Amino acid sequence: MIEVTRINGDKIILNAEEIEIIETAHDTTLTLKSGKKIAVKETSTEITRKVIEYKKQILNSISLEK
Repeated sequence: MIEVTRINGDKIILNAEEIEIIETAHDTTLTLKSGKKIAVKETSTEITRKVIEYKKQILNSISLEK
């Protein structure tokens, strides 16, 4: 799960596994696997970094369980 900021300033927690496309035009728009689109304040680079960090945390927790 990653935290992102909607254009109106509301913070939401988003399942990073559901992001299918990140588009950057005027705003950054996330398209989810469901087809729903969410416009956010973060840049595509910030979103990518957050997703990578999220996946690293998952891999680290799996490694610790073994």
